[in-house]
Amino acid sequence: MSLAENVRAPGNEGEVPFSQRGPAPIETVASFGFWLFLLSDVVMFSGLFAAYAVLADHTAGGPDGEKLFGRGYVLLETACLLFSSFTCGLMALAIERRSPLPTYLWAIVTFLLGAAFLGLEVREFTRMVAEGAAPSRSAFLSAFFALIGCHGLHVFAGLLWLLTMMAQVVAKGYREDILRRILCFNLFWHTLDIIWVGLFSLVYLVGLAL
Repeated sequence: MSLAENVRAPGNEGEVPFSQRGPAPIETVASFGFWLFLLSDVVMFSGLFAAYAVLADHTAGGPDGEKLFGRGYVLLETACLLFSSFTCGLMALAIERRSPLPTYLWAIVTFLLGAAFLGLEVREFTRMVAEGAAPSRSAFLSAFFALIGCHGLHVFAGLLWLLTMMAQVVAKGYREDILRRILCFNLFWHTLDIIWVGLFSLVYLVGLAL
């Protein structure tokens, strides 16, 4: 007889030996895997942050942040994304109460705010390229487009994810697996907002102050 079957802690005589336990519940596996995904995203953005911080002064005689960034425009982008985080939280509360109408309402508002943020960002990129401030112009602009563009791609993926989740709620209702995916979406969306606060501080506030 094995050691795992013979040795048990006092008071745990009825406990199943570790070697005989089954796999972890799917909720635990999904949560662990998703947190690993978020951490890997944070590590990736940390590398992009570091690259931008090193290259921010390497303009090669081209325009810098003070000439390119508009305070009002950036504040409007930030307001759209941060308010979308608030409406995303209201959507999560409506889902907990199993209230369809508020769920769809706040999901639509979250999607529209995220789409507005993305549209403003694309417009900003288009304007900069038209003014000759393309990524190939300098190391500063290459780092800027890589960092901000990567965040924009994540927002675009989040909008597609939100549409998919709402379609699943409409088709299948408030099933446990769907609720778990919506919770993961909420974590993902709030993480994007936290990253944007860092981007806003490092890229735009510092760039406008130089």
